Amino acid sequence: MCGIDGIISHKPLDEAQRLRLRTMNNTLAHRGPNGEGFYTADHVALGMRRLSVIDLAGGWQPIYNEDHSLAVVANGEVYNYIELRRELAVRGHSFSTDGDIETILHFYEECGADCVFPLRGMYAFALHDSRNNRVLIVRDRMGEKPLYFYHQDETLIFASELKALLAVLPQKPEIDPAAIDLYFHYGYVPEPRTPFLDIHKLPAGNMLLIDIDPWRVEQRQYWDMMDAAPLEGDPVEAIRAELDIVSELVIRSDVPVGVALSGGVDSSALAALTVKKYPGTLRAFSIGYPNRPPNDERADAKAFADHLNIPFYDIEIVQDDMVRFFPDLMRCMDDPIADPAGYGYYMVSKLAHENDVPVLLQGQGGDELFWGYPWVKQSAEDALLKQRLNQREPALMSQMTPPRSLNPFAKPKADPMREKLQRLNDGYADTLPFIDAAPDFQVATQTINGLYGNYLTGNLPPRNAYAPFTTSAPWQDVPVMMTRLITQTYLQENGIAQGDRLSMASSVELRLPFVDYKLVETVIGFRKTQQDHMLPPKTWLRSALQGIVPDWVLNRPKKGFAPPIFEWYGALLKAHGANLVDGYLVQKGILTPEAATSLAQGEGLRNGVITLPFKALTLEMWARKMLL
Repeated sequence: MCGIDGIISHKPLDEAQRLRLRTMNNTLAHRGPNGEGFYTADHVALGMRRLSVIDLAGGWQPIYNEDHSLAVVANGEVYNYIELRRELAVRGHSFSTDGDIETILHFYEECGADCVFPLRGMYAFALHDSRNNRVLIVRDRMGEKPLYFYHQDETLIFASELKALLAVLPQKPEIDPAAIDLYFHYGYVPEPRTPFLDIHKLPAGNMLLIDIDPWRVEQRQYWDMMDAAPLEGDPVEAIRAELDIVSELVIRSDVPVGVALSGGVDSSALAALTVKKYPGTLRAFSIGYPNRPPNDERADAKAFADHLNIPFYDIEIVQDDMVRFFPDLMRCMDDPIADPAGYGYYMVSKLAHENDVPVLLQGQGGDELFWGYPWVKQSAEDALLKQRLNQREPALMSQMTPPRSLNPFAKPKADPMREKLQRLNDGYADTLPFIDAAPDFQVATQTINGLYGNYLTGNLPPRNAYAPFTTSAPWQDVPVMMTRLITQTYLQENGIAQGDRLSMASSVELRLPFVDYKLVETVIGFRKTQQDHMLPPKTWLRSALQGIVPDWVLNRPKKGFAPPIFEWYGALLKAHGANLVDGYLVQKGILTPEAATSLAQGEGLRNGVITLPFKALTLEMWARKMLL
């Protein structure tokens, strides 16, 4: 795990640009506390910070091929590197390291940009091909590792974190009104947008190919889960087999590995799958809250750790400490993400770091991949209904018309199905039912026009908040589309992004086995031939874990590291809410002064909803830490 950065320019780089590279690298020091490395050529400068995980002595970057015509810097891990090295050695390649990243170079020698296809892991890398005067920048298929870039005047600058780019750009970039509107509806900014007009996220499963002379930048998508081949047979058996493989791959490490353990199925599954394969002592880390409220899962987590006979470490999160750290948490977050669970992510990684465990397994992705969220299942069902309505299916259309009553004064009876069909029919034909039914989204939609200042109100595209789930009809493989949607939005920009930034803030590498692309392709392949969204949540996964995870764990309800949300909202607004009044958001015309004052006082604060006051406070404190 590392942080990477670079500057590529049509004109030869000058000394000022090389100094900017070092500034970016220093900004990423938390991602790689063990050292740094640089590569420089006339038009290309690459940097990296290293967290030593594999090949501790020999894996320093940049790494070169045999004749030094290729150089690469990378962030992340190629999990299947042992198998790939064997393949390459048989074909005559020689290696200068014992690590994973060198495999990228040798596959590039054989097949150019197609070098990404054999790789199984989490990574973002930049490779300079000096013979062809080309740079290849790649982000992994599921977006586990971040990559931001700025392209202007035949110069492209990239980095693993937004804050590194902000440290070197000639001037602060303009806020993107559409991105901020998306943030207030979602609680994060979906890719490829960032809060800024001229800075972009390289989307998951995409690459940039940069030809230096003549200057040309091409963005290319090389993977999409929708393209997974349909599969026949027993999904449970196939999923169990992939879980067995990936659980062996993700524990490859030359430093200690631990697991973030709650009382839920996903983290328990990771612990159970890896404990017998890990050659050392797997350690478990958990968090809780004072007085052990119902959302404190330490007792369940410890019971399972004891069942596996692994050491268990826990830490209690105190509200006052969270409130004091909140501004610094916003800088650690890098992107604005309004999720009160963020402090828990940070603290469990900090606990691992304090116990000398630099690699942590976490269960993100299980809910998104296996229908763990009831509202996503419901969205899939609603989308299939809407598809039939779009096709004007007579049987459904007839249900929308209430039966005629003989009594003209009779009050029509409520009919939930008829009301749902009417709601689906009244919407835009190309808008998939999705997060628009969530309370957070609805509150924003109903309220936000009265809160926005003139910078936002005059610069928003029509139906901007619906853009991520607006797609041309007729829709193919609706349940698969819904899986991709929840992955590209909530999983990537809330779960994965927080996991990466808040673990790296403590110099801990987070590994997420449930987003392994081979596992994802297996699930999607069977979902194309077998409808599982009507089954109970996580049916395929729970069935695959039978005999691996005991029933007393499999049958528990999901909680995760859920904090006491409502109490935290109040404490945060009390401590920091005054910053909203005539703050950055008001000065930039994002919020009106009246709206900011109202939000600072907690108007609209609701239990169980990521509320507008919390979203506004998060964005305000993020802006102060990142921009002022």
